[in-house]
Amino acid sequence: MTTPRTAIASHRGGAFLWPENSMTAFRATAGLALEQVECDVHASADGDAVVMHDATLDRTTDGSGPVAALPTSAVARLRVKGCAGGRVPLLAEMLGVYRGTAIAPRIEIKGDAEGRPYRGLVQRVMAALDQAGQRRTAWVIAFDARVAAEAQAAGGLAGVAWLMEGRTYASLGIRGAVAVTKAYGFPEIGLPESVLDAEGCAAFQGAGIRVSVWGANHEASIRRMLGLGIECLTTDDPPLAIALRG
Repeated sequence: MTTPRTAIASHRGGAFLWPENSMTAFRATAGLALEQVECDVHASADGDAVVMHDATLDRTTDGSGPVAALPTSAVARLRVKGCAGGRVPLLAEMLGVYRGTAIAPRIEIKGDAEGRPYRGLVQRVMAALDQAGQRRTAWVIAFDARVAAEAQAAGGLAGVAWLMEGRTYASLGIRGAVAVTKAYGFPEIGLPESVLDAEGCAAFQGAGIRVSVWGANHEASIRRMLGLGIECLTTDDPPLAIALRG
């Protein structure tokens, strides 16, 4: 049995179907019956929030080198691969697609090429959300607990989720992961689908912690996560998840 309380988030705008973190993907996601759209942000040399998963430009654009090495004007001229000339979006542009819709942004704040937090990026994300009138509906997510804590301290968000890699989860164990999440006061933990089982899900939810996953991209994994009753399922194939939930 599935549960209707599981929200579906389009991961990077639906990376199985459209070029990830592109305006093409975000516009397509806007037409889907889901609750959230996930994107990643890095900082340009000017400190602006650029929508891109990697800290470097090479894999997904016609540029090269670190995102942080280029001014915003130069980043915005780069093209996303597979988008017929579509440009790299800034966070403000991505948010504009969902202004006035029921789809909430879910923004992962990344670290630089060395894994370090970008100075001032949390504040830039909050400013973009405020300008779009979307802070109260938005989720901010991050692997770096310091970044997640800064977003939480800024206040006014729908929520904050702390993301945890599988190896960290294995090292801490279920009890340890619950304890650390509670110590920070994060309302939600995000885990790879592959490491979450019924025991872990029950432990988090029993402690009052919401559970989200990424990596549930095929029928079997999506059905398993829906069956566990997690709070948010982030998937590269949102139409499939919507159909299975329905």
